[in-house]
Amino acid sequence: MKKIALVTGGTSGIGLATVEALHRRGYVVAFTSSKSVAAGEQIAGQDRESLRYLQCDVTDKEQLTAVKATLVEHYGRLDLLVNNAGYTEVVPHSNFDGATDELWMKIFTTNVMGTWWASTLFYDLLKVELGAIVNITSIAGIRPIGSSIPYSVSKAALNQMTRLLAASMENVRVNAVAPGLIDTPWTESWDQLRENVRKVAPLHRSGTPDDIAQVVVSVAEATYLTGEVIAVDGGLTLKV
Repeated sequence: MKKIALVTGGTSGIGLATVEALHRRGYVVAFTSSKSVAAGEQIAGQDRESLRYLQCDVTDKEQLTAVKATLVEHYGRLDLLVNNAGYTEVVPHSNFDGATDELWMKIFTTNVMGTWWASTLFYDLLKVELGAIVNITSIAGIRPIGSSIPYSVSKAALNQMTRLLAASMENVRVNAVAPGLIDTPWTESWDQLRENVRKVAPLHRSGTPDDIAQVVVSVAEATYLTGEVIAVDGGLTLKV
């Protein structure tokens, strides 16, 4: 029997690479995005038996509930939840005025509350078997770095949520993967930062979405692992 996975924010970058890696691994994969409907439908293509795109904004509990109803209708269970959907804006850490209340709320509602709502909403489906949750966080939640202070604080909160859920959820493993700098459409203009990573990190390169997806799949299938936040950054946090 094929395992069922749900990946939020699954139409680009790390999310898309995770969808593709799980699909190659033999999972049935449902995946969401809030806006990229055409891209989602194109990714799913005609393979509706093993790939299913569902439009969903994780900041809307009603939309998450509708996704759950679809999964129950078509599959009756869920084996893996990958909380990848997230949001940030680049604001220098010294620009306190740029870290507006509105930005704090948008980042926290997406990155923290969206993950909380999805994890708790799908908990009853995940615990039927030894299900797994993998949260995509960031080394910005481990070190005082990142695209903005609100973003970094949200990822630190998500790292702690991972540990607390792992300690509190029965029969569900909860772990987090914390990427360093990854080459995605969002970071394609970050040339100076990319060059700094190449100079400092022991592996002398930034990462790719496939690098992260590989670890997500491994963590998802590690049946004696829970409560861990795993940095996948080419060793950058060893140096900064």
